[in-house]
Amino acid sequence: MQSAAKTVHEYLASLPADRRAAVSAVRDVIRKNLDSDYREGMQYGMIGYYVPHQVFPAGYHCDPSKPLTFAALASQKNAMSLYMMGVYCGCTDGPGGETPYARWFREAWAETGKKLDMGKSCIRFKKVEDVALDVVGEAIRRVPAKRYVEWYLDVLAKTRKGAGGAMGKPAAKSAVKPGTNKAAPTPKKQAADKTARPAKPAANKSAPKAKNGVRKATARKRAPR
Repeated sequence: MQSAAKTVHEYLASLPADRRAAVSAVRDVIRKNLDSDYREGMQYGMIGYYVPHQVFPAGYHCDPSKPLTFAALASQKNAMSLYMMGVYCGCTDGPGGETPYARWFREAWAETGKKLDMGKSCIRFKKVEDVALDVVGEAIRRVPAKRYVEWYLDVLAKTRKGAGGAMGKPAAKSAVKPGTNKAAPTPKKQAADKTARPAKPAANKSAPKAKNGVRKATARKRAPR
């Protein structure tokens, strides 16, 4: 749920009192631990924390006119959300699909005894007591803007290379027959299969036998006399 607020203060003022208090508490922790190269402002209808173009001129690769988002905080329909792009960015490199940083985050949260309701980067909470504020603060502090940009560029480069390796060539795909898990045979394989198959037995051209074992008479045309 995106807000039309133009400033962070307008956004906070638009929230119900209980949500305003919860979002403000998380915001205070973020700001206290945020690297000075980041900026706070409204992004995508939420409170955003981003790397400005002065620090990273290339911006967000999908829309270079926008700065690179690092974190975001929002009040949505069913819950409040904290987006931690530093955890999401590059989280498929390490064992089990997580970087050491992402793994540390999940383990540190678990040690607090609080339940982590998290997708790829979105932590959902309904009250401030659900949030491990110390872990959030440390997670923000551990990733200064320049380090985050390095991670981002590394992941972006790997994504652009794709499955084909360093040259970025796409891996060969085998055609799959609809409704099956088997790849369709190639023309060469089809030819090989044909030569490997035993020849069909010659058809028996003799007249079929009747049930009593006597051959049925076949009609023959006689030459006219």
